[in-house]
Amino acid sequence: MLSHQVSYRVCYADTDQMGYVYYGNYARFYEIARVETLRNIGVSYKVLEDAGIGLPVYENYSKYHAPALYDDLLRIDCTLIKMPSARIEFEYKIYNQSEALLHEGKTTLVFMELATKKVVKAPEWLITAILDKRSDA
Repeated sequence: MLSHQVSYRVCYADTDQMGYVYYGNYARFYEIARVETLRNIGVSYKVLEDAGIGLPVYENYSKYHAPALYDDLLRIDCTLIKMPSARIEFEYKIYNQSEALLHEGKTTLVFMELATKKVVKAPEWLITAILDKRSDA
C-alpha cells in the first residue's frame, strides 16, 4: 500500500557477545522504520502525541533468517499494509549490504486517546496524508 526504506548501520551497542544483532533490537529497528515512514508522509509521532493520540504496540512478530552483524549497513523496508482504522499495521524486511534478506516482521499498533487510554479511530488528517502520498506515487 505505502512503503518507505531506511538505512541503518549496526553499531557495537546493537550486538551481543557473538557480534550478532541482539534479537530484541529488531523491535527498535521496526520503530525507527515506522517513525520515518510516517514522517515521510508528513506525520510525526510528536504531532500525534500533541493531538492526544498514542500508538502502543498491540502485536509484534519477528522471523529471523540470518544474523545482522556489527558494521552491516541494513536496509529496512517498511510497508503500511492497509488503510488504518483503530489499528495500523506495518510489515518489515531487513536486508544487509549484500541484499541478503536477514529478517522479516510485522507490528500492529492501536490508536489510543492518551487522556482516557481508550482505543479510537485513526485521525482523518492521517488518512488524508496517506491517501495524498499514495496519489503522488
